Amino acid sequence: MRLTRSDRNEATTRPRLTGEKLTTREFRGLAGTVGGYPYVKIVLDRTESVLHFIDSADGTLHVRYIACEILGMSIDELARGLDSFNDDVYRNPDRRFCLGTLALHDRRGSAFLSLETVDVDTMSQDMLRAFYHRVRAHIDPALPLLLKPANHRQEAYVAGIPESEIPRVLSHELYSTASFVPLNAGEAHGRLRVFRSEAEYRADPEPLEWHDIVVMPRVPEDVPRVSGIIHTEHTTPLSHINVMAAGWRIPNAVGIDAVDRIERAGLAGRWVHYRVDADGSDLHLEAAPPRTEGAAPTPPAERVTVDRPDRTPTPVTALSDLRAGDHVRFGTKAANLGELTHLLQQGSPRWLGFYRVPRPPRADLLRYLARQLGLPEHADEAELDTAAQRLVKEHAHVPRGIVLPFSLQQRFLDSSAELREALDRLDSALLNGTSGPSTGTAGTGADAAAAAQLEELCRAAQQLIRATPLPDPIRTEIDRALDRHLYGAPLVVVRSSSNAEDLPGFSAAGLYESVANVSGPDAVLAAVREVWASLLSPRAVLLRQQAGIPLDHCGMGVIVQEQVGAAVGGVLVTCNPLSPQDFRDVYVNISPRSVTEVVTGQGAPLQYLCNTMEGGSRTVSLGTDGTDLDPATKDLVGRLALISRLLQSHFSPDESYADPVDIEWAIEGDRIDLLQLRPFRTAAR
Repeated sequence: MRLTRSDRNEATTRPRLTGEKLTTREFRGLAGTVGGYPYVKIVLDRTESVLHFIDSADGTLHVRYIACEILGMSIDELARGLDSFNDDVYRNPDRRFCLGTLALHDRRGSAFLSLETVDVDTMSQDMLRAFYHRVRAHIDPALPLLLKPANHRQEAYVAGIPESEIPRVLSHELYSTASFVPLNAGEAHGRLRVFRSEAEYRADPEPLEWHDIVVMPRVPEDVPRVSGIIHTEHTTPLSHINVMAAGWRIPNAVGIDAVDRIERAGLAGRWVHYRVDADGSDLHLEAAPPRTEGAAPTPPAERVTVDRPDRTPTPVTALSDLRAGDHVRFGTKAANLGELTHLLQQGSPRWLGFYRVPRPPRADLLRYLARQLGLPEHADEAELDTAAQRLVKEHAHVPRGIVLPFSLQQRFLDSSAELREALDRLDSALLNGTSGPSTGTAGTGADAAAAAQLEELCRAAQQLIRATPLPDPIRTEIDRALDRHLYGAPLVVVRSSSNAEDLPGFSAAGLYESVANVSGPDAVLAAVREVWASLLSPRAVLLRQQAGIPLDHCGMGVIVQEQVGAAVGGVLVTCNPLSPQDFRDVYVNISPRSVTEVVTGQGAPLQYLCNTMEGGSRTVSLGTDGTDLDPATKDLVGRLALISRLLQSHFSPDESYADPVDIEWAIEGDRIDLLQLRPFRTAAR
């Protein structure tokens, strides 16, 4: 065994200490930290029969250590042959080196080490078994060593080995016991509002204000804009409230024991400084003075620019006839679905964009895509494009539907003098600054009265929209479009599609209404009015006002779409929101019941990371149900992840192809239904 400690004053020569067993003290002396866990990288040289424990505090990469410290290569030599070098250490069945990481954990007061390879490693069962035993032989016997499978393939291997021979811990088991998960990095100065349940939050007579930092088990999606969030139960980064928090650029984290810590420190109800670090091991809270007089009286929101809605008379249109540029007449969601429908049939000249981008020292990533598409590594771009289109067309589908344009909403609003007067009153109140509390401490009586007036005006306008009959010409146009394009559909979903959503600094995730399980023309028309009314909910109006979006700049299109059955459904984003530097993985949230459960945070979803470079996937969390997917569905989710990466390329706003997309999806049999696609806005973007 070699315990290798780097000498940061020398580039290639490192003194070594030799010992028989790695103790906890020696481990900590070599350890770096990632995700709150101390870790040490290790390399087994099978040819020399030497196990290297590497000083990991400086983040030295495995391959760099092997190349420079064992093989005597220069950095330039490694860079020129990096892909073939990686293939040799991660994929070669006769490899010389086995690479892994030891991490130190504490579970219920008992320390143990986990041994893990990288997720792209293709070690066989026998090699994985031998690697574990070799490492175990050089660890202090008093320190338990558990194998942590790095992907679903390794989980299957380990399932065939008696646990008495190789004890193991799965990724989702560690995730479910983690006391801290950073969801969005940032800092805030605000007042702590602590609730032990949602019922306690709903019963509190004092409303949340923008400067509050809310602490509760799972923050509900209808919470107003606040300055910080702490969930005391595990949740997903892809719930509506967590997506909104990223758009607001506020600190957001899971802190399981936060309430007890806050109460012990006497911080409940007090002003604090709150910080979340992306690579931190815990959230930071400390007492701070209240906001000083004269400080900014309103939330520090960016002023958001929207494209003015085009209300030129436009007919109800089939979803398949829309393209991305139609967002000014039908809304972003509808335009993206129309573009998506076109892509599935006609393909895209931008399919390969993400994989064409250089990632030095690699000129591009096309050889990785070729592997995922089942082609030779050096397939040309024409072959890659054909295979990509075949994959998408074989598996992906957009349910048929129609879209009601902004102009139809305007015709309806103009049909009633009472409606026009209600909107004029609301618009006047907003222009005169009636937008709720404006002080940094508890709201004054005038503030409370202003907030109550705004809410009353919004709800009155909403109720009028729900109650006002549609004029016969509008009703006839919708009925004819339903009959022509949705004949035979027993159930439809009526979805919102506004221009005031999916914007930089204003995602509006979950802000507007969608109505599922709708059957019959009268029910469709009632659902359409419900979607139109959601544009004027008190929360939607206030959040847009804070973002500087005028009421008359907002339009609401409506998608009426065939409702599809699903064995599983969920949401994915083409990035890893918990690790922004990760360009390989797509983050997938899965529910066995409905997409709604994922985005509303009603239950913790099954969570996957799917590698769209080397392939493979791993389970991050089993969620509320506690059961994983069957192998066939796992395989289909992997195909979905690869398809989503191709779609990211097409929808990218520039030639960097770096902007991730958020996709809602459902799987039934071997068919993947794509229900929504939008940009995924993170605080880093």
